[in-house]
Amino acid sequence: MKYSLTILLTLLISFTVFSQTSETDSLSKAKVKELAFMVGNWKGNGWMMGRKGKSEFEQTEKIEFKLDSTAILIEGKGISKGKVVHNALAILTYNKAEDNYSFRSYLPSGMNAEFKAEIIENKLYWYPNDNVRYIIWKNEKGQWYEKGEYKRENTWNQFFEMTLDREN
Repeated sequence: MKYSLTILLTLLISFTVFSQTSETDSLSKAKVKELAFMVGNWKGNGWMMGRKGKSEFEQTEKIEFKLDSTAILIEGKGISKGKVVHNALAILTYNKAEDNYSFRSYLPSGMNAEFKAEIIENKLYWYPNDNVRYIIWKNEKGQWYEKGEYKRENTWNQFFEMTLDREN
């Protein structure tokens, strides 16, 4: 009897955990699929303002669903005057507990950080801090359009822009 009760409790706990995991996976998939517009191989150019003024670069982005569409893997590389000026890997997932997206970025230097991200009017916003934001969306030409802005005295000022075409 004691052995049967142990098996029954184990099965009940396993079913409960599986059920909750299934609900989370389903919600995570649905939320991550809202970002399907990003998936693909992209190439184009952009500019950014720095201490030495405005600089231009060529950019590629390789973006794909991972882990049964519960995550998006983003690989980006920017080149200016033959030198790599941007090289990053990011993983984008849905955070059910906080009801927002998590944007975790990794750099070759070993630096990595997790940022809050959210969708507003079909655009992905991600925030390295309270005064900087990046906004990504598909423009009217079907291109990846991204801009970066910083906030000064409650006004957002653009410092970055990138327009990419989908590659076949």
